[in-house]
Amino acid sequence: MQRYKNLSGQSNIVAYENGQDYIKVQFATGYWKLYTYTNMSAGISTIQHMQSLATAGQGLNSYVSSYKPPYASKS
Repeated sequence: MQRYKNLSGQSNIVAYENGQDYIKVQFATGYWKLYTYTNMSAGISTIQHMQSLATAGQGLNSYVSSYKPPYASKS
């Protein structure tokens, strides 16, 4: 997992992992901390967009909060 840059300084996301067909997102707070989103659960374009936001270090938490993409698993 890579540390999320959190350029805004206000994100609840602390780390992420981009894979070929998934993104794993680790949150700082909440009952479930690690969510895995896949091409199958959320769609290819959604995963690609989330991956680019994660790499940029800004906007991923807002995107997840606003659009609530379907996840494949949580732990």
